[in-house]
Amino acid sequence: MLRRQTPPGVGSRRFRRIAAVLTSLSALIATSIVAGPATASEASLSCALGRTDAHHSEGVDGWNDAYPRPNRSLDAVMIFLSFPDARPTTTPQQLSGDYFPATSQFFDRASYGTFKLHAHIQNHWVRMPHPSTAYGIQRDWDSGRRAGYLRDAVAAAEPSVDFSRYDLIYLVADPGAPGVDSDATKVVNLDQPMNVDGVELRRFVTVFEHSPPDRNVLAHETGHVFDLPDLYHRPQDGKGDWDTYVGDWDLMGSQFGLAPEPFAWHKWHLGWITDGQVDCVERSRPTVHALRTLSAPEEPGDHRRTRLLVVRTGPDSALAMEARAAVGNDRHVCTEGILVYRVRSDTASGSGPVQVLDGHPGTSACWGTSVYPPLADAPLGVGESMNDTEDGVRIQVERRTAGGDWVVKVTHSS
Repeated sequence: MLRRQTPPGVGSRRFRRIAAVLTSLSALIATSIVAGPATASEASLSCALGRTDAHHSEGVDGWNDAYPRPNRSLDAVMIFLSFPDARPTTTPQQLSGDYFPATSQFFDRASYGTFKLHAHIQNHWVRMPHPSTAYGIQRDWDSGRRAGYLRDAVAAAEPSVDFSRYDLIYLVADPGAPGVDSDATKVVNLDQPMNVDGVELRRFVTVFEHSPPDRNVLAHETGHVFDLPDLYHRPQDGKGDWDTYVGDWDLMGSQFGLAPEPFAWHKWHLGWITDGQVDCVERSRPTVHALRTLSAPEEPGDHRRTRLLVVRTGPDSALAMEARAAVGNDRHVCTEGILVYRVRSDTASGSGPVQVLDGHPGTSACWGTSVYPPLADAPLGVGESMNDTEDGVRIQVERRTAGGDWVVKVTHSS
């Protein structure tokens, strides 16, 4: 839901917290926050992997309270930054339209209405004190210059923004400024939080996108604010395929993906799927399960219908299965069927904590639109099967029910 906000007067509040801002940002800035305590979550099933010290661990048996959990309404402020070396050629209202209401709508669909992201748009430019070229903005940003950028941004915005009102902070740079690098968009986490307006600011989404921006880029970065990992593979030299781990599946892999709906595993972690919608598959005997399509809207009684199958394969690993179809956020999906992937809770963000298993390893699909065609046809269709020899699991899609559910048989060979 888009909420536009007119900035209040700047008189009495102009210097109220500037000193605190300057002092707080002398702290080091890191790309990962120090791990906070895990708290109990709904995930108490035997197949729920435990959290580990891995950055953005895929463990679902607890929640790190250092991150806001999107199982309720959250408020975000979007602040627009201009620079002395460029005159903006667009307005904050026009730029905000690149991100909202689309981002809020994406999360509303993905969470089945559980999570509401309310965007409060600052409809004026906040002037930074230095030229855009002075900050050295780039993907692998020097921490000192990045600290200076955040220090200046918060100090400049503080007179007209009450930071205590917001759960998320989006800092959007003028896309036409000469020093702005669109590849630098990311979430910045602080080793030590900033104390501003009586609250601790732990992280910022720094946006340097062109207009129009990359598709789903803000939803991807917002996912990091909720402790979700990067699922792409970054080549050592920056060249080559980035999407070999999960392809088009889940926007934490690629913001351009044809099937950006978050994995059912992530929905379980975030609280959008309950324990009652997860089936843990035991190894003792063959089992048959009916899977509700992941992106299908919630309907009466759906809280009792399975959206995720999980086979626990080790202390920190599991095999997950879900149904993907051309519905909702996945309306542009390349192929439909049962998607199988491996989850490792001890593997850090960017190192392959999730890897999709290819149901059709000899073929590809959707060249020209898929971010990684070899995995675009990874799901299994009716009558098809997969043997995961690593864990001794066989998955077979038997049929579709009259209600559209996918009937899956899981067998253990060892």
